[in-house]
Formats: sequence, structure tokens, C-alpha cells
Amino acid sequence: MKESYIQNLIAERLGGKKFGKDTVIYKFEKIKRARRLAEQEHPEMAMIDLGVGEPDAMADEGVIKTLAEQAAVWENRGYTDNGILEFQQAAAEYMKKVYHVEGIDPETEICHAIGSKPALAMMAQCFINPGDVTLMTVPGYPVMGTMTQWLGGEVYNIPLKKENSYLPDLKAIPKDIAKKAKLLYINYPNNPTGAFATEKFFKEVIAFAKKNSILIVQDAAYAALTFDGTKPLSILSLEGAKDVCIEVHSLSKAFNMTGWRMAFVVGNALAIKAFATVKDNNDSGQFAAIQLAGKYAMEHTEITEETNKKYSRRHDMLVETLTSLGFDVVKPKASFYLYFKVPKGIKGGERFKTGEDFSQYLIREKCISTVPWDDVEHCVRMTVTFLAYGEQEERQVMEEIKRRLSDVEFEF
Repeated sequence: MKESYIQNLIAERLGGKKFGKDTVIYKFEKIKRARRLAEQEHPEMAMIDLGVGEPDAMADEGVIKTLAEQAAVWENRGYTDNGILEFQQAAAEYMKKVYHVEGIDPETEICHAIGSKPALAMMAQCFINPGDVTLMTVPGYPVMGTMTQWLGGEVYNIPLKKENSYLPDLKAIPKDIAKKAKLLYINYPNNPTGAFATEKFFKEVIAFAKKNSILIVQDAAYAALTFDGTKPLSILSLEGAKDVCIEVHSLSKAFNMTGWRMAFVVGNALAIKAFATVKDNNDSGQFAAIQLAGKYAMEHTEITEETNKKYSRRHDMLVETLTSLGFDVVKPKASFYLYFKVPKGIKGGERFKTGEDFSQYLIREKCISTVPWDDVEHCVRMTVTFLAYGEQEERQVMEEIKRRLSDVEFEF
């Protein structure tokens, strides 16, 4: 069959003439394929999904009701471009109430986004020229790094290791790289490790950014999900942060609004203006009714508080279950992720050289889905957003996990 000339038109950043011909299977596709096969081979076992990175619950009834009401308002039917002031004002009040960030100007220091993913992609469009450097923590969420490379920039990866509490070692970044860098992406509470950043660390990041003339992009998607007395923390609550930082907040995780695509960027006014300019050329704004539903959510932080109780309870259960099976796991202070090194193998049986080996074994043999991470250490990520309705069903899920894994002895 003759190859279509369209192949020659595809941008080199996507692979150009090689686009679509790559035989490499990426990890999430491997997970999907393994799940399909396991479900065929083990019809007697329901798949336990500990890999999904989104809330298991619906949005609050008040949020849904607000959407329905506002969707019927004639004035809300049109484009919102860079957002409506009511949402921005609510976001400023939310930052003050939850994170104790004072003095945010809702008109100049906040801009909404249609989810945090496009916000991170557009942030690279704001600042990266060919040859510029973005500092990225790994393992992590790669969108801003991918966009940096598409724009002709370079990515310098900073490894997150257990011995450093999964915080980046800024001192290990070569001085020439630091001076060349324009952006530093951090994400706390962290995906996938669940690590929580301290005020001390954030102060070090601010000093590092000022020294090297870098803009910090702090991805705060999980910032409100905290447990056991840990309070939500924004880098913008610290002195001097607004001079060198913007923070990206998402309503997806804190308010169970994943599919609603509602987020906001907050911080340095000039950086926000640059973001708004790029955004204005990428989209025409989120539907006003969704922004007003987001406003309702941010005015009802008890929604997040109830969600945190559930996630905290489930973390306790999952840690207890895995510990009883010999795993070295510690409950995180925040997020719905549990991240840990994989065992070396099974006594008298299969060996696990990578996180992917272990993850594939769990899917194939135990119908338990997780996400492997082999960027720095050989680990898997589990989530407490598995499907269960109420505490009794949560305990049943834990009992089933323990039952399925108890017939082998893991070696660590």
C-alpha cells in the first residue's frame, strides 16, 4: 500500500516520517493490554484497580446543582475567554482561607484554565525559546517537559529519592544548567510519591530561583488533600514567593471534579499576564456555568474535608494490609498515592528486576492493577481511589487484596 503524503507533513517533534511506525509500547498501554488479558484468563476475579489517578466519587450535589442552574442562564451561553471575575474572586478567597495566602489580586494575579494539564503545557509556550532549559523532577508529571522539548528547549531531570524524602536536591544541579534554566517544575504534594513539601524546602526553592533568575511552576493539584493534622501548604504563603513563582491549582482532586476541567493559575502578575496571552490564543475559556460551579466548590471547603477523611481511612487500611504482607510502606501526609519499592521476587518463583515486572505480575496473576515507575528507583504507585461504597466495602477490598497476595512469599 502506497504511503500517504500526509506522513511527510507531520512535524518532526512528533516523529515526522517515523510517526505512527514506532513499535515501542508505553507503560499505560502495557497496563491496558495486561488488564484485558487477565480479565479473559481470570473471569472469576474482579479487577481491583489501584492504579487510577482520579477520584472515585462524583462531584458534590451542590456543585452539580449549580452547574444545572447556571447552564440555563442566557447570559452564560457565550465565550468566557480568560475567565469571569466571580471565579477569580472566589479563587483569591480560597487561597486566603485554605492556604493563608494574603493579598492576591483576583484581576491580575489569577487566571482560570481548562484543567491543569493544558495550563502546564501553555506555561512552556510562555517562556521557552529554542535552547532554553526547563528543570523537571522525576518521577513526575511530564507535560511541561514534553512541551519544552517540542518548542526546541531542553529538559534537565532532577531525581526524587527516598533518602531525600522525595524532594529534589537543588545543590546537585550543575551551576551552568541552573544559570541556563528558565523554569523549575515542582509538584507537591507529589505524584507519584505522595511526598509533602515543607516550608523549609519551599524557602530553599525560592532562594534558588532568585539566585538563578528562574520562574518556579508549582503544580498544586493535590495540595488540599492532607491528613493526620498536616495542613495544606502553598509556596505563595512564604515571603518573596510571588516574585518568582506561579502555582497551578486544580479542582479535580480536591472537589472530585476531574472531568469538569477547571483549574486556575495564581502568583506573579507578569507571569500570569504572559499565561493569559498564550491562553487567549489556545482556547476561548471554560463554560461560565462550570466556572460558577467551581466557585461554589471553593466556597464549600467542607467537601474536601470529607474527602480527606475517606482517603486517610483508606490509606490506613492499605498500609496495614501491605505491611502485614511484608512490604515497607509508610502512610503519606497528603495525596491519594502510596509509592514504594517493589520486592526482589517471590520465594522459589518469579523475580522482579523492575517496577514494571512487579506491576505486570500483579495484573496477570492477581488481577490487581498498579502503575510502575522505574525512572529513578524500581517502584509502583497505588492509589486509594479504588471503587468502594462505604467503609465496609473498603475493608472487603483490603481483605481481598490480602487473600490474593497471601499465597506467595515475597522477598525484599
